[in-house]
Amino acid sequence: MEAIKSNLIATVQYLSKDIGQRSYRDIVNLNKTASYIENAFSSMGYKPIRQSYIYRGNQYHNISVEASGVETSKNDIIVIGAHYDTIAGTSGADDNASGIAGLLELARLVRIKPISRTIHFVAFTLEEPPAFFTKNMGSYIYAKGLYDKGVKVYGMISLEMLGYYSDNRNSQFYFPFSFLKWFYPDTGNFIAFLGNLSSRPFSSTFKKSFKAVSSFPVESLNTPSIVPGINFSDNYSFWRLGYPAIMITDTAFMRNRNYHKDTDTGDTLDYNKFAELVKGLFNALC
Repeated sequence: MEAIKSNLIATVQYLSKDIGQRSYRDIVNLNKTASYIENAFSSMGYKPIRQSYIYRGNQYHNISVEASGVETSKNDIIVIGAHYDTIAGTSGADDNASGIAGLLELARLVRIKPISRTIHFVAFTLEEPPAFFTKNMGSYIYAKGLYDKGVKVYGMISLEMLGYYSDNRNSQFYFPFSFLKWFYPDTGNFIAFLGNLSSRPFSSTFKKSFKAVSSFPVESLNTPSIVPGINFSDNYSFWRLGYPAIMITDTAFMRNRNYHKDTDTGDTLDYNKFAELVKGLFNALC
C-alpha cells in the first residue's frame, strides 16, 4: 500500500505543481505531460502509442498502452482512461492529475499481475472545454478509432477525480439533484460508479467485484445518459459509439469545493484513501 501511495503522490505532485496548468492553450505543458506519461509507461515495460490529431491549429496527443490478457478466448477488451488536461486557471490536482495517477498505478500493477482480459490504458487529451462534449475530445478520437476497427469493448472505465474525501457529516452535496440526498450518504467518504442505463450490466458486475475485494465505501447510479453529471467525462465519448462505460469519481463539484478553481492543489487530497481505492480497483479487475 505504501508503494501505491508514494507513486500516487509523485504523479499528482509532478503534474499539478511541477508542470501546472494544462489547458488546451498550454501546448508546452500538455506536451511535457504527454512525455511524462509515455516515459512512465515505458519504465513499466510497455510500448506506448501516441495518437495525434489537430484541433484549432495545434497538435494534441492521446497516449495508450496495451496489457495483454491471459485468457486468449476473451476477445473483447477493457479500456481504462483518464484525461490529463485541465481547465484554464487551475493546476488540476484532483481534476484530473488524480485520474492520471490512478491510471499509471493500475497499469503498473497489471504489468506485475496480468488479468484475464486485455486492457487498453489511455491518457486522454482535451476533455475540458472548449472540446468538452464534442468530437474533438481525445476520448472520442480514441473510441472512434476502436469503433472503426471493429474492436469489441467489454467496458470502459473513466477515472475522473479520485482523491478528495471527507469523513465529516454534510460534506456530500447533490446539487442540482437534491432528491438524491434521500438515497445516498451525506458524508463524502465514498467512491461513485456512474453510468447510463445500457451500461448497467457492466457497472453492476464491476461494483460487485469491487465490493468482494475491498471495504472502501462505494455507491452507484445508472440513469439516462442525458442526466447532467453522469456524462461529464470521457465515458460520454464511449456512450456516443454504443460502448458500455462508467465513470469512477469522488463526485467532483458535489463534494470538492476546489473543483475548477486554483485551490485544486495536491495538499487537499487524501492519499491514504486514494491508495486504498486504487488497490481495490486493481483487485476487482483480477
